[in-house]
Amino acid sequence: MAVSVPLFLLFLVLSRASYSSSEYLIGVGSYDITGPAADVNMMGYANSDQIASGIHFRLRARAFIVAEPQGNRVAFVNLDACMASQIVTIKVLERLKARYGDLYTEKNVAISGIHTHAGPGGYLQYVTYIVTSLGFVRQSFDVVVNGIEQSIIQAHESLRPGSAFVNKGDLLDAGVNRSPSSYLNNPAAERSKYKYNVDKEMTLVKFVDSQLGPIGSFNWFATHGTSMSRTNSLISGDNKGAAARFMEDWFENGQKNSDSSRNIPRRVSTIVSDVSKNQSRLLDIAATYKSSKGRFVDKSLLDAKVRVRNGSKRRFVSAFCQSNCGDVSPNTLGTFCIDTGLPCDFNHSTCNGQNELCYGRGPGYPDEFESTRIIGEKQFKMAVGLFNKATEKLQGKIGYQHAYLDFSNLDVTVPKAGGGSETVKTCPAAMGFGFAAGTTDGPGAFDFKQGDDKGNVFWRLVRNVLRTPGPGQVQCQKPKPILLDTGEMKEPYDWAPSILPIQMLRIGQLVILSVPGEFTTMAGRRLRDAVKSFLISLDSKEFGNNLHVVIAGLTNTYSQYIATFEEYEVQRYEGASTLYGPHTLTAYIQEFKKLATALVNGQTLPRGPQPPDLLDKQISLLSPVVVDSTPLGVSFGDVKADVPPKSTFRRGQQVNATFWSGCPRNDLLTEGSFAVVETLQDGGTWVPVYDDDDFSLKFKWSRPAKLSPESQATIEWRVPQSAAAGVYRIRHYGASKSLFGTISSFSGTSSAFVVV
Repeated sequence: MAVSVPLFLLFLVLSRASYSSSEYLIGVGSYDITGPAADVNMMGYANSDQIASGIHFRLRARAFIVAEPQGNRVAFVNLDACMASQIVTIKVLERLKARYGDLYTEKNVAISGIHTHAGPGGYLQYVTYIVTSLGFVRQSFDVVVNGIEQSIIQAHESLRPGSAFVNKGDLLDAGVNRSPSSYLNNPAAERSKYKYNVDKEMTLVKFVDSQLGPIGSFNWFATHGTSMSRTNSLISGDNKGAAARFMEDWFENGQKNSDSSRNIPRRVSTIVSDVSKNQSRLLDIAATYKSSKGRFVDKSLLDAKVRVRNGSKRRFVSAFCQSNCGDVSPNTLGTFCIDTGLPCDFNHSTCNGQNELCYGRGPGYPDEFESTRIIGEKQFKMAVGLFNKATEKLQGKIGYQHAYLDFSNLDVTVPKAGGGSETVKTCPAAMGFGFAAGTTDGPGAFDFKQGDDKGNVFWRLVRNVLRTPGPGQVQCQKPKPILLDTGEMKEPYDWAPSILPIQMLRIGQLVILSVPGEFTTMAGRRLRDAVKSFLISLDSKEFGNNLHVVIAGLTNTYSQYIATFEEYEVQRYEGASTLYGPHTLTAYIQEFKKLATALVNGQTLPRGPQPPDLLDKQISLLSPVVVDSTPLGVSFGDVKADVPPKSTFRRGQQVNATFWSGCPRNDLLTEGSFAVVETLQDGGTWVPVYDDDDFSLKFKWSRPAKLSPESQATIEWRVPQSAAAGVYRIRHYGASKSLFGTISSFSGTSSAFVVV
């Protein structure tokens, strides 16, 4: 069929206008938030003995911004941290306001944690969450605030026309229910609607720059960040952080293999062309490079990274976000008694009446690093599949709603048993006896057990030393026996939050529910389904069958768990940690429906009561670094234990080198590295190929005695299957503090060795 030239041109103009109007502006960003890798208690297990002493791989803040060209925008930040923090959110928003005015506010910015239990603590403002970190840790706080801000700046400055695509699918073997007896207390009719007792669905959004192509992806999937155990002392993003690292490297390396253990090498040495015939020559070359004596270096030399931007090309950003993970464990082999090897008690997760002996086993048991890799790789491979097949384009409005609510005293309408409804209230925060029992991911201590709805006389007496709950609070929280009445404990400042944010973000047919806690599987299903059906009932034309609703857990602040009414009655860990009483979930559903109504009708909701800014009240008991020293005749960076001379290693083997070091708290080396593996290139140039952001490299720091000013750093490199044959060496970067408070940067290298 022939088309006249004017009509053809008009068709092009109209189609281009339609195409442009359907596009968004999209930007992504990523920044280091690793924090202090020494002396600081880790956040998550509340184990006072779990003190950071090195790095498994680095933590990052990853952000995306999606904006209408002339309208609304939303920003979402995913943190490789245990959870979001109210005071962090407050200070980030203050910085954004100073930089951008009212462009980014509490309404359209969401900050969500992945729930790793292997990151430095001390960055929250409520007493309950910083007791084991000896109070507030300014370094932890500052690096997280700065990293979030920088990730948003990057995303903002990279905004360009682009598209977003959504896809979802089931990942079947990355999580199990760790409180199955609690789940079974939900109505049978409700449980029959679902095939599994945990959510298996991953929802992924793929971001594509109109000119540069794919620039990132964010996905939401529910599984706990507890592949790393409560005794681990290396900073780690756990399974979700690992998945993000695997996927970003997969994309940067050309998307050639979705097996994280066989990614193509970043750089290939050409110093010897045929290694099989010239291995002896490689050894001769390596023998000429002995370990170097440690030397002080310019700080700028410590900021080099293996992963650098390629000219003007955007860095691909992939985030593995948390959802309703409250009762979902990555320890998929089940729970067993460490004394007998038999399965734990089903109802209470005890072994012969003791909770301390019951542990979940990850798929790499007994190697927690292998379990982390396996669960991370499962999520990574699922995300790659969804990413490659994402074709449903997000189209339509960008929108958002936000409200602060006082969850300590919220009116909630609930149905009555005989029909009709009644108004009840939520309660001031309190934790039950089952909370102290911990979970099978990290058991508690003493004689506590999950499922305790009675308590005991001894621990009630201990509790009363801190605060005795009044009759009204006891009645409100029933059947929870109160162990800690945190919502009414105010000395030296608030022990738990009362005012919480809830938030709804919309990108076309995708709706993100930002919740400040950990919803259990069924609690998340009820919230998600209630909001989805309510949105469709409000506007079936706008929100049709292709509406996607995801829960972003641990977002904007943290308030522990949200269990269903029926799970609350059982008082396992999740129910005992549901702070605001048995009607907490119903309150969330009620209030999110108000957000949904406002979103559809274009209303502006009242801002609500403001959460407190307690930064000036924070107390820190963590001792500062006083001084670093080395033995007489030894320099910082000197090798203490070298790689053996004329060593040859094969893929899968481990190379170790130990250096005299300084405390990592002297310089966090943000966007830098404490440990680097270098390879020898033509012309005698050493080029970094692996650093402490790689899964294959571990940076371990220690002192010979607790208060010793001397310290050492051991760098362990498990040679990846992807490593190219050639000559390598290990380099350590660090910083030392003098008695006068001066901080100096140093570097040292091991002797060279050969990989064949």
